[in-house]
Amino acid sequence: MPSGPDGLVAHPRYREEFSRARGLALGHPRRWRVIYHYDGDGVASASALLRAFARLGYPAQATPLVGVERAKISALLAATRGPVLVVDTGASWLDLFAAHTQPVIVLDHHRYPGSPEPPKLPDHVAFVNPLDWGVDGATELSAATLAWLFTVFLDPANWDNAPWGLSGAIHDRQHVGGFRGLNAVLLGEATRRSIVASRPGLPLFGRTLREALAGSVDPYLKGISGRPEAAEALLRSVSIDPGARPGDLSPDASARLARELRSRLERSGVLPEFVEMIGGERWYVPSLGLDAEELSNLQNAAGREGVPGVGVALALGDPEARARAQAAEAAWRQGLLRGLGRIEDAGVRSLSSLRWFESPDTPLAGTQAGLAMNYLLPPDVPVFVFSDAGAEPTKVSARGLRQQVDRGLDLATALRTAAAEVGGEGGGHRVASGATIPPGTRERFLEAANREIGGQLGRAGAAAA
Repeated sequence: MPSGPDGLVAHPRYREEFSRARGLALGHPRRWRVIYHYDGDGVASASALLRAFARLGYPAQATPLVGVERAKISALLAATRGPVLVVDTGASWLDLFAAHTQPVIVLDHHRYPGSPEPPKLPDHVAFVNPLDWGVDGATELSAATLAWLFTVFLDPANWDNAPWGLSGAIHDRQHVGGFRGLNAVLLGEATRRSIVASRPGLPLFGRTLREALAGSVDPYLKGISGRPEAAEALLRSVSIDPGARPGDLSPDASARLARELRSRLERSGVLPEFVEMIGGERWYVPSLGLDAEELSNLQNAAGREGVPGVGVALALGDPEARARAQAAEAAWRQGLLRGLGRIEDAGVRSLSSLRWFESPDTPLAGTQAGLAMNYLLPPDVPVFVFSDAGAEPTKVSARGLRQQVDRGLDLATALRTAAAEVGGEGGGHRVASGATIPPGTRERFLEAANREIGGQLGRAGAAAA
């Protein structure tokens, strides 16, 4: 296994893009503004980058983005006199960065107009995107693993940013079915260096098994999640003490519980790749005393609960950050349970080529959609969620499955096309995307998206009831 990053990918653009970005970063030892998306992948990305800048002795200002509208990016650039690093967003606004007078580094794994042919940019702008070197940013490299890799290009000491890379990749569901591609190569190096450790276990987090099972959102267990009494009854049915700590389960008890949980998911029609995550390989971070998924939940929850800086502070060693992140995670988990419970009880609405629902929980809506797609809805078509805010633009999140992508689904194109038809903007990944549309345009947007996705999936027919 290589000890440095240069030879990890053979494509020449890999080294070209990282070398250009590294040259800009090391050539401007000044105060940098780091702009990042507020979700778990973006918070983890900013964590790795701020740790690396601190190691270089650079001051840095971290600025989270809740929305990624063009006007917000433009306003931030206008307010910034120094160099800028944009991570987990920005691929759709490269023209704005070209017009900025200071150095700009863009690290993004999302598709951009014209991909995979990278645009011509001025010398003061570096754009690093795995699509340019044959790596799928939706499955093989998250923004956080991309940021982690960039920090290793800056200084090999930054291999210790592995926990933050894994945190973001897990948030983006790139661990489902096992890490693959460049993610797997990076994880292998981190494991070899004992920064993370692989071990089997259950994805249950809480003070007691009763609490952990009732609070489980990934997996979401029909009839159990959000229902403490049902969780206790399940545990007693397999002769397990509901008051025991999850980490104290014997191998035999853990195996019994895993079998029961897998059986329930299978009976609910959950796809095998999600069922197999029960009792599968997990990644432990010894320096933090946390499972990597726990870390991912803490960072994502901080962002979703409106305090993304707490997630970054956790990575920077702030002694108060973990308690604050844990409080945010508890609120985040309860919000997800409420939303998923609504879907379990009331269902969603259907068109011929997509399903959709509304959520009053704007920061949680995309996660609710993703978990509903994985654990509550049939796997034939993607799901959309709308978060209306009165006179403000409507936020849309869409989630699909890899098997739908294999059939032709491209949510990035669908949302970009449908949003443009109503005067909005959208984009993202083939399997997960988002849009912002003007108030009052939801029905026209849905019609356009349904038509586009129907063409992608080869489906036809009018809206269903």
